[in-house]
Amino acid sequence: MLGDMCVDRARHLRRNMPIPEAKLWNALRLLRAQGYHFRRQVEIGRRYYVDFCCHASGLVIEVDGDTHFAGNAPARDRVRDAFLNGEGYRVLRVPNGEVMHNLEGVMTLVLHTLASPAHPSP
Repeated sequence: MLGDMCVDRARHLRRNMPIPEAKLWNALRLLRAQGYHFRRQVEIGRRYYVDFCCHASGLVIEVDGDTHFAGNAPARDRVRDAFLNGEGYRVLRVPNGEVMHNLEGVMTLVLHTLASPAHPSP
């Protein structure tokens, strides 16, 4: 039953993506030709849904709207990022405006992050 609720929630989130997320999703899908398979609205740790995730490279991408920069949202995001890091994921946060007005730059950053090692050597 809990599994069905999670599937329903993820399905709802995928069907109702904000425009910046939809725009980035269309660009991320093109990376399949390079061997990167992203999924959208992925549940991680039965605790969080992330906007985009490439499990093989351990990369989570979050598209942040204005609410992520106000009130206690930055603190909540730090807790969330720490949890995701503990699960073995790198988190890349991108503001909505960057996706809308600089998608090429965002994709350059994504590709650079994918190409860099997950944990730098000491």
